[in-house]
Amino acid sequence: MKKSILIITLAFVLNLTLLGYADNFKVVTLGNDLRDDQRQKMLDIFNVTEDDAEIITITNQEERSYLSGIAPESQIGSRAISSAYVEPLPEGSGLDVKTLNLTWVTEDMISNALITAGINDAKVIAAAPFKVSGTAALTGIIKGFEKATGKKLDSNAKEAANREIITTGELGEIVGKDKAVQFINDIKKEVVENKITNPDDIRTIIRKIANHYDINLSEDQINKIVDLMKRISGLNLDVTTISNQIKNIGNKLSNVIENNDEVKSIIGKLLELIKSILKRINITV
Repeated sequence: MKKSILIITLAFVLNLTLLGYADNFKVVTLGNDLRDDQRQKMLDIFNVTEDDAEIITITNQEERSYLSGIAPESQIGSRAISSAYVEPLPEGSGLDVKTLNLTWVTEDMISNALITAGINDAKVIAAAPFKVSGTAALTGIIKGFEKATGKKLDSNAKEAANREIITTGELGEIVGKDKAVQFINDIKKEVVENKITNPDDIRTIIRKIANHYDINLSEDQINKIVDLMKRISGLNLDVTTISNQIKNIGNKLSNVIENNDEVKSIIGKLLELIKSILKRINITV
């Protein structure tokens, strides 16, 4: 009899624990300016209902509290539209980030910024009911993660993460998003790994890696990256996590080329064109 009571009690406690775990581990942040039909569309995209996920809203004022002075006014906008599904994962799981209808911010940009913010293990879907820049998506993701875990992230880390996503996005407009992501991440890895805090040393690293990627930077761009890396160097980031993210980005690019016939065709045509030009030069000479 006592054994049966003990089993029932343990089962009850376990059930309560699992229920609490589920409640805490599934949070959706919705832009405050979504219409009712758009709100429902986001829930459909995230494959959740208001009964099985905790729903919180994100306002434009909250977005501005993170982005004012970092992002251009045109990027911040006046409405909160971007929404997010956030589910913390067990330690060591890594980041699984997907986006939909975000035109300026990419999955890798968000992943890198989340690592800077102190989020290493989570499933994230950042989306909107129609095409938006996604500049403010990180605000909702961070708020959702804090709600899901019940823990506040370091304010300096959050600010650095927002600066990183804006700095990467602005550079991406010039050199391409994928290249910008890899470039910033390589700088971050070297700064964190070697505990570089001196601005001149950071500047040297930036120039060295820029040369490697054949990127020409203005002094203003270099200064922005120096400022970002000074902030990042003061955070307790794990260099292994950053390195793994660099590998993930490289693998994604390889898979895109390997599995996309159109991309392979374009590359093939470019190679043929280069061969043709070299042949002509050789003949002319």
